[in-house]
Amino acid sequence: MFDALLLKTFVTVVDEDGFSRAAEKLHLTQSAVSGHLRRLEEQIGKPLLVRTTRSQRLTADGERLIAYARTILALNRDAWAQLTRTPFQGRVRIGVSEDFVEPRLLRALQDCAAQYPGMVIDVQVNIPGTLLGQMKRGELELVIGSLCESREPGLLLWQEPLVWAWSAQAIVELPTPLPLALFPEPCPYREAALTRLAQAGIAQRTAMLCTSTAGLRAAALAGFAVAPMAASQLGPGLEALEAGLPPLPDAEFRLYTADHADPQMIEAVSRVIVEHCSSRRR
Repeated sequence: MFDALLLKTFVTVVDEDGFSRAAEKLHLTQSAVSGHLRRLEEQIGKPLLVRTTRSQRLTADGERLIAYARTILALNRDAWAQLTRTPFQGRVRIGVSEDFVEPRLLRALQDCAAQYPGMVIDVQVNIPGTLLGQMKRGELELVIGSLCESREPGLLLWQEPLVWAWSAQAIVELPTPLPLALFPEPCPYREAALTRLAQAGIAQRTAMLCTSTAGLRAAALAGFAVAPMAASQLGPGLEALEAGLPPLPDAEFRLYTADHADPQMIEAVSRVIVEHCSSRRR
């Protein structure tokens, strides 16, 4: 019989893509996480992960076990929630900004809903300005997104620099007028970029209008346009331009709650989101 604790550690190591992050998520030491995985491998007599100093990947047996482990843990959570007769009933509609949505957040929300069989979580991805407007119209209960220099009330999750993203391989001298890749209105990054360029007297043109972060990245990676982007979104092939361009304000990632939302249900979901963001920031 499999030990549920060992299965949970195994799944967390895979989901968090490493032992150190899994240890933080589970509030265990890294040696304890390693010990759990070693015990699980000893039980089945086969290795589950191939580990190097920089990466890890599932073995063929690990691929088979991870699907069973997720099912076993989900059934465990469902049985617990059913037998404890949770009072939560209803739908929680969450708006998530394009630069925030990621598999780990969605898994955390899925796990939260699994604990409360009466709860249904729907997620909508859009730009923060649009999502906040929907929340004010009663169409969403929660919004997770980033704004710049805003007075909108919301719980600050973290903040980071907003930067001018550009190809690390592109020409050094920027074109005039400056080609930009932007989200449509109402986007806080768009507004901040256009305001700072106007104040600095720098001519610009919208070379590419995007509806996703993938579009912004593609434009910047190709050297087709400069994109205002949160620093954490920079990846291989991109760099933050500084010379010749005005500094941008910080992107403030916040959690916004609707007045009409059920307090108990929202508290449960918000707790999961805050915990996820704390782990993400570390």
